[in-house]
Amino acid sequence: MNAADLQLFYHPKDRLRMTVGEDRSYPTVKPVWAAPLSHPEKYLSLLDGKGDEITTIPDPASLPAASKVAVDAELYRRYLTADIAQVIHAKTEFGATYWTVDTNRGRRDFVTQNLQENAQWLSPVHIMLIDVDGNRFEITDKTALDTKSQEFIAAIL
Repeated sequence: MNAADLQLFYHPKDRLRMTVGEDRSYPTVKPVWAAPLSHPEKYLSLLDGKGDEITTIPDPASLPAASKVAVDAELYRRYLTADIAQVIHAKTEFGATYWTVDTNRGRRDFVTQNLQENAQWLSPVHIMLIDVDGNRFEITDKTALDTKSQEFIAAIL
Protein backbone atom coordinates (compact mmCIF):
# COMPACT_ATOMS: atom_id res chain seq x y z
CA MET A 1 0.00 0.00 0.00
CA ASN A 2 1.16 3.49 -0.79
CA ALA A 3 1.22 5.68 2.35
CA ALA A 4 -0.17 8.62 0.37
CA ASP A 5 -3.37 6.61 -0.29
CA LEU A 6 -4.07 5.97 3.41
CA GLN A 7 -6.55 8.15 5.24
CA LEU A 8 -6.44 7.65 9.02
CA PHE A 9 -8.95 9.47 11.20
CA TYR A 10 -10.90 9.18 14.43
CA HIS A 11 -14.55 8.14 14.21
CA PRO A 12 -15.98 7.98 16.78
CA LYS A 13 -13.62 10.32 18.61
CA ASP A 14 -11.69 7.54 20.39
CA ARG A 15 -11.39 4.99 17.55
CA LEU A 16 -8.73 5.26 14.87
CA ARG A 17 -10.05 4.13 11.47
CA MET A 18 -8.49 3.89 8.03
CA THR A 19 -9.62 3.98 4.44
CA VAL A 20 -7.43 2.98 1.51
CA GLY A 21 -8.43 5.11 -1.45
CA GLU A 22 -11.85 4.01 -2.68
CA ASP A 23 -10.92 0.36 -2.15
CA ARG A 24 -11.10 -0.64 1.53
CA SER A 25 -11.98 0.52 5.00
CA TYR A 26 -10.80 -0.70 8.39
CA PRO A 27 -13.05 0.21 11.36
CA THR A 28 -10.25 -0.20 13.93
CA VAL A 29 -6.56 0.45 13.33
CA LYS A 30 -3.70 0.20 15.83
CA PRO A 31 -0.36 1.77 14.87
CA VAL A 32 2.70 0.11 16.42
CA TRP A 33 6.40 0.61 15.85
CA ALA A 34 7.91 -2.44 14.16
CA ALA A 35 11.40 -1.64 15.51
CA PRO A 36 10.94 1.01 18.23
CA LEU A 37 14.40 0.67 19.73
CA SER A 38 16.63 0.09 16.72
CA HIS A 39 14.76 2.36 14.27
CA PRO A 40 12.65 4.88 16.18
CA GLU A 41 10.32 6.89 13.94
CA LYS A 42 10.65 4.37 11.07
CA TYR A 43 8.75 1.20 10.09
CA LEU A 44 5.25 1.85 11.36
CA SER A 45 3.02 -1.22 11.32
CA LEU A 46 -0.75 -0.76 11.09
CA LEU A 47 -2.77 -3.55 12.70
CA ASP A 48 -6.48 -4.29 12.37
CA GLY A 49 -8.83 -4.80 15.32
CA LYS A 50 -7.74 -8.46 15.65
CA GLY A 51 -4.05 -7.54 15.78
CA ASP A 52 -3.27 -8.74 12.24
CA GLU A 53 -0.95 -6.57 10.18
CA ILE A 54 -2.57 -4.53 7.42
CA THR A 55 0.62 -2.88 6.16
CA THR A 56 3.99 -1.49 7.21
CA ILE A 57 4.95 2.06 6.36
CA PRO A 58 8.75 2.48 6.13
CA ASP A 59 8.56 6.27 6.58
CA PRO A 60 5.49 7.55 8.47
CA ALA A 61 6.36 11.11 7.39
CA SER A 62 5.05 10.07 3.94
CA LEU A 63 1.48 9.84 5.29
CA PRO A 64 -0.94 12.64 4.37
CA ALA A 65 -0.74 15.45 6.96
CA ALA A 66 -4.12 14.77 8.63
CA SER A 67 -3.38 11.04 8.81
CA LYS A 68 0.04 11.73 10.35
CA VAL A 69 -1.58 13.87 13.06
CA ALA A 70 -4.07 11.10 13.92
CA VAL A 71 -1.36 8.41 13.97
CA ASP A 72 0.93 10.57 16.12
CA ALA A 73 -1.86 11.08 18.67
CA GLU A 74 -2.46 7.32 18.86
CA LEU A 75 1.26 6.54 19.14
CA TYR A 76 1.61 9.10 21.92
CA ARG A 77 -1.10 7.30 23.90
CA ARG A 78 0.35 3.85 23.18
CA TYR A 79 4.00 4.64 23.88
CA LEU A 80 3.67 7.01 26.79
CA THR A 81 7.00 6.91 28.61
CA ALA A 82 7.83 8.17 32.08
CA ASP A 83 11.38 9.32 32.77
CA ILE A 84 12.73 8.00 36.07
CA ALA A 85 14.46 10.66 38.17
CA GLN A 86 14.97 8.55 41.31
CA VAL A 87 14.53 4.95 42.43
CA ILE A 88 12.93 5.10 45.88
CA HIS A 89 12.74 1.35 46.39
CA ALA A 90 13.14 -1.82 44.34
CA LYS A 91 12.96 -5.47 45.33
CA THR A 92 12.69 -8.80 43.56
CA GLU A 93 10.43 -11.60 44.77
CA PHE A 94 9.62 -14.82 42.91
CA GLY A 95 10.80 -13.46 39.55
CA ALA A 96 8.89 -10.18 39.78
CA THR A 97 10.56 -6.86 40.54
CA TYR A 98 8.57 -4.25 42.46
CA TRP A 99 9.61 -0.65 41.83
CA THR A 100 8.77 2.64 43.53
CA VAL A 101 10.18 5.54 41.54
CA ASP A 102 9.88 9.29 41.10
CA THR A 103 9.29 10.24 37.47
CA ASN A 104 8.55 13.33 35.42
CA ARG A 105 4.90 12.26 35.87
CA GLY A 106 5.05 11.89 39.66
CA ARG A 107 5.68 8.93 41.96
CA ARG A 108 4.87 5.54 40.47
CA ASP A 109 4.73 1.97 41.73
CA PHE A 110 5.05 -0.71 39.07
CA VAL A 111 6.01 -4.35 38.59
CA THR A 112 8.31 -5.88 35.98
CA GLN A 113 8.59 -9.57 35.16
CA ASN A 114 11.45 -11.34 33.44
CA LEU A 115 14.02 -8.56 33.40
CA GLN A 116 15.95 -10.31 30.62
CA GLU A 117 13.13 -9.26 28.28
CA ASN A 118 11.65 -6.24 30.04
CA ALA A 119 14.78 -4.32 31.01
CA GLN A 120 16.41 -3.21 27.81
CA TRP A 121 19.81 -1.57 27.78
CA LEU A 122 19.74 1.01 24.98
CA SER A 123 23.33 2.06 25.78
CA PRO A 124 25.72 1.39 28.69
CA VAL A 125 23.85 4.02 30.76
CA HIS A 126 20.38 4.15 29.13
CA ILE A 127 17.74 1.66 30.35
CA MET A 128 14.12 1.07 29.30
CA LEU A 129 11.90 -0.83 31.77
CA ILE A 130 8.56 -2.21 30.59
CA ASP A 131 6.06 -3.14 33.30
CA VAL A 132 3.48 -5.94 33.30
CA ASP A 133 0.89 -3.57 31.79
CA GLY A 134 3.15 -2.50 28.92
CA ASN A 135 3.98 0.91 30.40
CA ARG A 136 7.46 2.21 29.69
CA PHE A 137 9.83 3.72 32.23
CA GLU A 138 13.10 5.18 31.03
CA ILE A 139 16.39 5.96 32.74
CA THR A 140 18.29 8.01 30.18
CA ASP A 141 21.53 8.13 32.20
CA LYS A 142 21.87 5.86 35.22
CA THR A 143 25.10 7.64 36.21
CA ALA A 144 23.16 10.89 36.66
CA LEU A 145 20.95 9.32 39.35
CA ASP A 146 21.66 9.64 43.07
CA THR A 147 23.84 7.00 44.74
CA LYS A 148 20.95 5.08 46.33
CA SER A 149 19.13 4.83 42.97
CA GLN A 150 22.29 3.54 41.32
CA GLU A 151 22.70 0.93 44.09
CA PHE A 152 19.14 -0.38 43.50
CA ILE A 153 19.80 -0.62 39.75
CA ALA A 154 23.15 -2.36 40.24
CA ALA A 155 21.61 -4.88 42.66
CA ILE A 156 18.64 -5.74 40.42
CA LEU A 157 19.96 -5.36 36.89
